[in-house]
Amino acid sequence: MDKPTKQLDKATSDKISFITYIIPEFARAYKMGVQDAYFYLKKYGGLDFLRRHWWALHTDNDIWAVHDIYSICRKNGGMR
Repeated sequence: MDKPTKQLDKATSDKISFITYIIPEFARAYKMGVQDAYFYLKKYGGLDFLRRHWWALHTDNDIWAVHDIYSICRKNGGMR
């Protein structure tokens, strides 16, 4: 008996792809490890911002998307 498989819809798949792409880009831009970048983004609201606004951010140039995420973190007390 085969287990039913659940497939992600395209929007969810695109969101996951963008988030897994932009976090290493953020890490590279601010000279930190990917894990450190993830925890920094989580602590200072960048990850929530990224989850809510990924659609708009993915249409931006990567440099601007990373900068926008960083700006949110700075407003929430992040320093780097």
